Amino acid sequence: MNYLKLVNKSNPLEKCDIPLYLKEINREYNIGKNNLLDKKVKFWFELMAKQAKKNNIILKNISAYRSYEYQEKLYESYKENNLENLDMSSAKAGYSEHQTGFALDINMDNINFYETIEYQWLSKNAYKYGFILRYPKDKEYITGYKFEPWHYRYVGRKHSKKIYENNLTLEEYIEKKQK
Repeated sequence: MNYLKLVNKSNPLEKCDIPLYLKEINREYNIGKNNLLDKKVKFWFELMAKQAKKNNIILKNISAYRSYEYQEKLYESYKENNLENLDMSSAKAGYSEHQTGFALDINMDNINFYETIEYQWLSKNAYKYGFILRYPKDKEYITGYKFEPWHYRYVGRKHSKKIYENNLTLEEYIEKKQK
């Protein structure tokens, strides 16, 4: 499994790219209707949520795997509602990491999430479980998306640690690895 697969505005997936090993997230850690993750990603997310709970931090998925068709409808609904800066806020179908089964939105997709204790905990601990904050603040010019403090992507613990320690985006990390 290539957990470093880069999906962004320059690296789309095909409509037929469907993850093979999707598993349902345990209800204890899920409040969304998009509740499937790659089985390894599910394991690490649930482990992270269990550990956070020991610190009185509640982490729940609100949106994980999204099919090409689902993302297409979501993007179109945002477009119809004139979402401001649409292409900085939402991916077109085929360009969303959610289609990989490696990404999820945690707790809320709200700009104020960065002010919560959950976000503070994730900022310091998510990498220990193989997750990175995918769209960090002040890196919009690299990722192509605005800061999304709720959007986390699984890349594996070895990679997440390096990304965290060097304050990199996935794009920057992959570029460095290729040199």
